[in-house]
Amino acid sequence: MKNFDIIVIGGGPGGYIAAIRAAQLGFNVACIDEWKNSKGGPAPGGTCTNVGCIPSKALLQSSEHFEQAGHHFAEHGIGLKDLSIDVPKMLARKDTVVKQNNDGILYLFKKNKVTFFHGRGSFVKAADGGYGIKVSGAAEESLSAKQVIVATGSNARALPGAPFDEELILSNDGALRIGGVPKKLGLIGSGVIGLEMGSVWRRLGADVTILEGLPTFLGAVDEQIAKEAHKAFSKQGLKIELGVKVGEIKTGKKGVSIAYSDAKGAEHKLEVDKLIVSIGRVPNTNGLNAEAVGLQLDERGAIVVDDDCRTNLPGVWAVGDVVRGPMLAHKAEEEGVAVAERIAGQHGHVNFNTVPWVIYTSPEIAWVGQTEQQLKAAGRAYKAGTFPFMANGRARALGDTTGMVKFLADAATDEILGVHIVGPFASELIAEAVVAMEFKASAEDIARICHAHPSLSEATKEAALAVDKRTLNF
Repeated sequence: MKNFDIIVIGGGPGGYIAAIRAAQLGFNVACIDEWKNSKGGPAPGGTCTNVGCIPSKALLQSSEHFEQAGHHFAEHGIGLKDLSIDVPKMLARKDTVVKQNNDGILYLFKKNKVTFFHGRGSFVKAADGGYGIKVSGAAEESLSAKQVIVATGSNARALPGAPFDEELILSNDGALRIGGVPKKLGLIGSGVIGLEMGSVWRRLGADVTILEGLPTFLGAVDEQIAKEAHKAFSKQGLKIELGVKVGEIKTGKKGVSIAYSDAKGAEHKLEVDKLIVSIGRVPNTNGLNAEAVGLQLDERGAIVVDDDCRTNLPGVWAVGDVVRGPMLAHKAEEEGVAVAERIAGQHGHVNFNTVPWVIYTSPEIAWVGQTEQQLKAAGRAYKAGTFPFMANGRARALGDTTGMVKFLADAATDEILGVHIVGPFASELIAEAVVAMEFKASAEDIARICHAHPSLSEATKEAALAVDKRTLNF
């Protein structure tokens, strides 16, 4: 039996960050993770690093280069002949990027003296004021600790009657390993994964159709921003059908057939080479053996926690996708740090109101805080200001003027309540808004800050000025 102060089960963003922070605080820490690379070796980083955030961004970057070369280089005076895409090489680059991140986490464990175990971690029993943990892998281990942090992440949700085979019906995992550009690609679900993967393969030449069950596009996004994004995606060639009801799905030698009815009730059949299903994710508690210690799960299989990520068991905590809240890597990281600090007697804090959201399409979509429809529903008096990228000098120079920045501020105090961006580098621009909201800044504060010229961030300043109807460049 190997004894530790803290055992972290799961090496994704929440888990490995929690382990590192706990080690920094002086604890003897172990982290258990079962992800394997193609050679069977350890691949810490969870869904995010292995089949989520990192590989999808690598493919998005490759496909963006291909699109720029095929459709936009000419206007810069750059001529190309016989443009082609080598999909296996693109996938190999993606795999290299993933491995670099895996290896980076293993290095960080070594640097911070975190003991790493490659295998599946599960509860055995509660004993001696702590918990026995079993590691099942190439070499089984028995561990114990008084504090346990569960960070086991989530799995893709499958459609009933259409399980993932990762050849024809794909989860996010299979969507990242398509060996060649499909002629026709279908997606069910127009969320983050659906839009990002649809964008990758559309840029490379696939005919992409997205079927969405909800009557509105990106319902969680500010309505004005969502409409702008929908217009941009449709112009690019993504076919997005809303309010559909998916019926029988059949696979065969020629691909996948999807029966569905549209918003008006008319029946249709979509024939595609591959089908990506992205209808959400479910908490991963498989194999955790929660019942052995009485760890409480809810009806979704998520671990029940309080506002501080404490479970119903003393000394057991849970963070990330396996608990309530948004399934975002950076949310998991913040919770991991906060829990490590709480165990140390500090006051770790996570502000869910300032967790940013990003969709890495082109244009990118990013937001933080409340949407205009949420403020209306709450009856809160607010002011809104917008500024289009078409009036921004840097955006014109980039050749990407799609979208806008939108500010929402309290009508009486001018406190920033939400910032919403659709356009170039929205993922980077949103950070200023997060900082501003954390410090309870007003729109006037941002409007008064000097922003570099020419820069995309000037659109942020101008949108803040627009709250008071005094933009300078539009």
